[in-house]
Amino acid sequence: MSGIGDQCRDRLLGWRAQLDLTPREQGLLSGALRLLDLQLQRLDSHRLRIAVSGRVGVGKSSLVNALVGRDVMATDVAHGCTRHQQAVSWPRPIPGLQTVELVDTPGIDEVDAPARTRLAARVALHADLVLLVLDGDITRVELDALETLQAMGKPVLTVLNRSDCWPTDQLPDLLRSIHGRLPSGLPAPLAVAAAPRRAEQRPDGRIRSRQQPADVAPLEICLDTLLEQHGHSLLLLNTLRQAAKIQQQLETGRLQRRRREAQGLIGRYAALKATGVAANPLILLDLAGGMACDAALVRHLCELYDLPLGGPAARRLLRQLSGQNALLGGAQLGLQVALGSLRQLLLLAAPFSAGLTLAPAAPVAVAQAALAVHTTRRTGRLTARWLLEERGRGRRQPPGPATLLRRLARSDHGIFQLMRDWPQPPSRPPLPSLLP
Repeated sequence: MSGIGDQCRDRLLGWRAQLDLTPREQGLLSGALRLLDLQLQRLDSHRLRIAVSGRVGVGKSSLVNALVGRDVMATDVAHGCTRHQQAVSWPRPIPGLQTVELVDTPGIDEVDAPARTRLAARVALHADLVLLVLDGDITRVELDALETLQAMGKPVLTVLNRSDCWPTDQLPDLLRSIHGRLPSGLPAPLAVAAAPRRAEQRPDGRIRSRQQPADVAPLEICLDTLLEQHGHSLLLLNTLRQAAKIQQQLETGRLQRRRREAQGLIGRYAALKATGVAANPLILLDLAGGMACDAALVRHLCELYDLPLGGPAARRLLRQLSGQNALLGGAQLGLQVALGSLRQLLLLAAPFSAGLTLAPAAPVAVAQAALAVHTTRRTGRLTARWLLEERGRGRRQPPGPATLLRRLARSDHGIFQLMRDWPQPPSRPPLPSLLP
């Protein structure tokens, strides 16, 4: 691996070692973290895994046996022999890799559609490269599995097994048909015959099929070339993508948690401010109490987002709040003064009107309270938005997996080529606002 790749690996290990997780986060991410730790161990020991996936009976186990050169996986004409993932070392030496493991997997069509998706995702998580084995034109089940693998950014090679069963003049058309239905950019399928048989006539006149030597040379040549050029890059790419997914889940979860907590804080302070304004007859005390309430809200929001407020940060926040609230704040202040003055007049006139003027005082107080709630919520939202931006500017943490992946793609041609041939998963719809 290049020096850049070594630096990336070391920084990724540092990022993993410095992950500070709450007990809840540990529970939610325990499975993904366990898989990432296994992947990091394989990256460090240069052990690459190739998963052989496909429908029941397409000859996955036979293909593994043909690549290994001996019968290490059980095969049966009844199909469905493989019930669990089984791994075996590929004896062919690859420069830069200590071991290449071939993993035989259960058939993807043995279960219903949701479980099929989970199985394909599990295969992808445990592998750095996937061989999707077909025995004819690609089916809807196989396309669904391929979409799942692609959505996880997994490199996939399609392999047409049992090519000996097709007439020589029809095989090119079949390969073109499969290639035309593959997602754009994926390589053309490779035609192999893992366990070919030929019909022979015995001396007694009976016809029997006889096992022939396997013909998997096109796949061996492709794997040799790919792994010699990009073997360790495949390991590193898979590790970074796993870590980047965990990072995204972690950051999204924390932002959503802060959003919920911020909503609760803003709601409590809005209720407190509204109660004080509605109950207090003095305008100056209303304004002073409201300012103190907003200041306390800002301080608690800063604590929630782990950003102590003080010095230049405080001045930047005050400038932003004052700039965005200048016009609205002036109008609100005028309304508050007007409503407060009206309420005082109604209260002062109560002895002379036998208490009749007290009736309109209640709606006025309610209006003041509603205005107080609005101003507090607006102050809270502006503060939370500013804190998110400030947190992004002020972080001095080591680069995370997503950043490392982008840097590596710019500087390492092998990673760049792999990401071009097997691009990142399609972008998801934007998350809902994480602001309260």
